[in-house]
Amino acid sequence: MKTVLMVAEKPSLSQSIAKILSRGNLNSRKGLNGVCSVHEYTGTFMGQSVRFKVTSVCGHVMTLDFIGKYNNWDKVDPAELFSKAPTEKKEANPKLNMVKFLQVEGRGIDYIVLWLDCDKEGENICFEVLDAIQPVMNIPRGNERVIYRAKFSAITDTDISNAMNHLGEPNRNEALSVDARQELDLRVGCAFTRFQTKYFQGKYGNLDSSLISFGPCQTPTLGFCVERHDKIQSFKPEAYWVLQAKISNCAGDSMILDWDRVRVFDREVAQMYLNMTKSTRETKVESVSKKEKVKQRPQALNTVEMLRVASSALGMGPQHTMQIAEKLYTQGYISYPRTETTQYPENFDLKGALRQQANNPYWSDTVKALLAEGISRPRKGQDVGDHPPITPMRSATEAELGSDGWRLYEYITRHFIATISQDCKYLQTTIAFSIGMEHFTCTGKTLISPGKSGTLVNVYSAMPLGEGGCMLESAQ
Repeated sequence: MKTVLMVAEKPSLSQSIAKILSRGNLNSRKGLNGVCSVHEYTGTFMGQSVRFKVTSVCGHVMTLDFIGKYNNWDKVDPAELFSKAPTEKKEANPKLNMVKFLQVEGRGIDYIVLWLDCDKEGENICFEVLDAIQPVMNIPRGNERVIYRAKFSAITDTDISNAMNHLGEPNRNEALSVDARQELDLRVGCAFTRFQTKYFQGKYGNLDSSLISFGPCQTPTLGFCVERHDKIQSFKPEAYWVLQAKISNCAGDSMILDWDRVRVFDREVAQMYLNMTKSTRETKVESVSKKEKVKQRPQALNTVEMLRVASSALGMGPQHTMQIAEKLYTQGYISYPRTETTQYPENFDLKGALRQQANNPYWSDTVKALLAEGISRPRKGQDVGDHPPITPMRSATEAELGSDGWRLYEYITRHFIATISQDCKYLQTTIAFSIGMEHFTCTGKTLISPGKSGTLVNVYSAMPLGEGGCMLESAQ
């Protein structure tokens, strides 16, 4: 019986994939490194009965570094690191013995299926795995194809089964692009880190110059932080005054009017307007206008928007958010959480994803109504060619996910439901008033069709009125 080795990017992924494909009928054991498990079962592959072994790596198998003699800071001119210094691949984490582990599990296998994450880094890891396994696997007969690549965006029965039924090939060009980026990061980062560290040593007594690092990513990030810090430090709050009028009718009903001038920055001028307004005992209605308006449903969710909302509204930092999102993904609750795309492909099964939520007690009524009435096509976004937008793939409850896991999952799910709901429609009525020489307005909204407003939780924090604002005495 032939053997198929399948390799995922993380131990939790390999377990989920093995359980789905074996339908739970598998045997598991620890690998020699004690970190990666191996899950075994029998099944059919390419029309023949085979033994499957499903395991994983722990991210990158290899890392790039300069050969030994160029790691001496004192004997090597940093400029040499740009061109003269040769590089070599080393094990990313020698303690894991990942290369040896892959060779032990890959010895004598007939086929390999690569289940690495479907991005450029994943393609690069594909070839790191192949470099370790190909020398020890069985030699193929003639032109027999033995290397396969699985493409998937979610850990669900449907997605994993479809990926297994439509296996492709790893993309060498994408893998090489990662090699190029790694070499650029290494050469630029090391050269400038060594140069500026040695340059600043001893120049300023209060500067910790033991290591002043430089990196193509960290440098612009530091620039953003410094720019923001400078703006905060240079900001000078300025007091302003707002005139607010409270009017009442004969029945005793009252309302607050907004001043058309919005605010003034001179206290004496504000007091003048207040005195002028208070001297008038009647308010005149100048005009009444009504206009139907639309609050658009949101675009499909990508990583940047998820992190922004998690930080501003849920109080969860980016690193913590991504850890939770990765866990939700590996457990099959959401699709792949690293994507820049905000537009679903035409063949994406939106109704199928929505049906998964039909019996969830938190939003089942909304979902069933959408399925009965028909969903709206999501707004057009941007397709950058990576993964579909972040989407809930199966129903969950707070008890299953825990506090933070549930809060993030709830936001992702409500956002998805909102993207395929009708836009919110409302009637906005604006009444213009005059009190003496000053003009005020009052605006009200009447809901026509709730659309997404009945689905998407308002997770955005209320912002304060303004910095340094003061309110004058109301004019009755």
